[in-house]
Amino acid sequence: MRQDIKGFLLDLDGTLYTDNTVVSGAAESLDQLRRRGYSFRFVTNTTNKSRATLKKKIEGLGIPVSESEIFSAPFAAAQWLQKIPEARCWVLTRGDSSTDFEGLQLTDQDPNFIVLGDLMSGFTFELLNDVFRKLLGGAELVALQKNRYWLTEGELTIDAGAFVAALEYASGKTAHLVGKPSCDFFNLALANIGLPASRVAMVGDDIEADIEGAHGAGLKAILVKTGKFQEEDVQKVGIPPDALIESIADLPVLMGDS
Repeated sequence: MRQDIKGFLLDLDGTLYTDNTVVSGAAESLDQLRRRGYSFRFVTNTTNKSRATLKKKIEGLGIPVSESEIFSAPFAAAQWLQKIPEARCWVLTRGDSSTDFEGLQLTDQDPNFIVLGDLMSGFTFELLNDVFRKLLGGAELVALQKNRYWLTEGELTIDAGAFVAALEYASGKTAHLVGKPSCDFFNLALANIGLPASRVAMVGDDIEADIEGAHGAGLKAILVKTGKFQEEDVQKVGIPPDALIESIADLPVLMGDS
């Protein structure tokens, strides 16, 4: 794997940092790999921050990054929707991630696509019922992510996937997933980094979104024991990760750069 890999897709929350704390050794690790000539894309299912805001957060943790290196689920969804003529989108996200959808027709009146992110306490009965009725009226559901849970303040917390599943069940429709682990997400990220799947490795803490998703798209996959990692999850996947490391700080050693 060492000789083949020329670039990495690096998960953010749980891999590079947890909440607002950078993983020990992450900055030094990425600096070593940059000097070796590896390319990066920082990939995330985070739906409440624009790429510009994510750049500020990452740099605030001491890791240099350009906005063009950040590839988020909202940005992927916007790219996917731009290929659809006459798409009218109702974007349901928190924070400023809606700015990544500039250039699309955004409306909550008669949308033909409903883009759903993690709204946390914003997932009210009234909102879910409104989305449900619009789906019955012909709109399609676009899920930015379907994660089961995420780690915040040291505890696992329910994620958007549960609400996507509820809407799928009620409406009888299947959401189009554009975040990890969808092949659409990984193919768009590969096009963005400009490398074939055989030359790229995914590094993350989520056995489903990161590891299974990467393998499904033909990438190598490296699992870190930080973030939401749980030992028993490794036994649940059909194809194990290509490598298991304590944290992203160990990535240079894995790649032969000590």
